[in-house]
Amino acid sequence: MREPLLDGHGRAIGDVRVSVTDRCNFRCQYCMPAEGLPWLDRAEVLTFEEIERIVALLATMGVGDVRLTGGEPLVRRDFPRLAAMLAQIDGVEDLSVTTNGFLLERDAAALVAAGVNRFNVSIDSLQRDRFFEMTRRDALPRVLAGLETLAQFPEAHPIKVNAVALRGFTEQEAIPFAEFARQHPYEVRFIEFMPLDADHAWSRDQVLSGEEIRAAIHAVHPLEPEPREPSATARVYRFADGNGRIGFINPVSEPFCGDCNRIRITADGHLRTCLFSHNETDLRGPLRGGASDDELASVIRDAVWRKELKHHVNDPGFIQPTRSMSAIGG
Repeated sequence: MREPLLDGHGRAIGDVRVSVTDRCNFRCQYCMPAEGLPWLDRAEVLTFEEIERIVALLATMGVGDVRLTGGEPLVRRDFPRLAAMLAQIDGVEDLSVTTNGFLLERDAAALVAAGVNRFNVSIDSLQRDRFFEMTRRDALPRVLAGLETLAQFPEAHPIKVNAVALRGFTEQEAIPFAEFARQHPYEVRFIEFMPLDADHAWSRDQVLSGEEIRAAIHAVHPLEPEPREPSATARVYRFADGNGRIGFINPVSEPFCGDCNRIRITADGHLRTCLFSHNETDLRGPLRGGASDDELASVIRDAVWRKELKHHVNDPGFIQPTRSMSAIGG
């Protein structure tokens, strides 16, 4: 084991989000244009072995929580094999996947067998026509079928369902999602719309705050707060009568930067220390250039030491990152 990975503000880094592809089979309005984006060349994307090496190195520095994202990770060929490779790394304590659910019916069993122990499934509406409006894909029945397939595996629970909250859209979804969380073994989480859309059209008046949604749900189904775990992104509530839980991720209205313990690796092998970073550190170059583990660890430590104290979404003069969410990795 190596020394723990610390940033310049004294925060110990314990969580890495690894994007395995920038490609996606949806075209969600808050993420990318209808015509899609230019994809990375296959040679630019990290190989399974390169991802394994980075994750194993980070694990020796105390980074034990690994989340696999995209794009849509399940479109990466042979993705369950990568999950199995990472699950076997000494020091990886928690292996999770964020997916749009479109291919879950096909891959749920293989991913659970590989050792993935937590799943986040993105669903922005429970109405087929509105789901189509948001994702530009008529895929809700298939996504819900995938969710049901996954739910059959006890080791996959707790399963979280993520909905991006957009003003003018999500108000109608709040109560149906609350009832969904009460009737099914899923924790629904509303995520405030962040300035990471490819069109750079984000504006504050499109943000429907978590507090507004919480108040609307509480008026119908009373909620009680649960204690916030250190470095947690979500504020979680249980329904007062005990039927289910619901969460709110409020990076715009209630930033949780103070105890952030996360870093990100993009599909093309760049280290980002904040979702809203304007700087990235190239790891693919040293990886392919013959760098030793000690040399790679030094590059990572230097980058993490410069990790931002906070994002600046709420500050005057905030500039949106060049890369959109699909290119950064959820």
